Amino acid sequence: MYIRAFELAMQIFEMTKTFPTEEKYSRTDQIRRSSRSAAINIREGFAKRRYENVFIRHHI
Repeated sequence: MYIRAFELAMQIFEMTKTFPTEEKYSRTDQIRRSSRSAAINIREGFAKRRYENVFIRHHI
């Protein structure tokens, strides 16, 4: 699941390269950060899977 989320984040990154110049620093930045965050949360939750409450928090 992490690999798929990472691949999707990379696709989103490539798509945001085509955004108009005036969007590059406002919406583009937020979209890129949120797409990376999803993959990172999945990875972090999996790494802490032995702690059930932490694991669940990262997968909600």
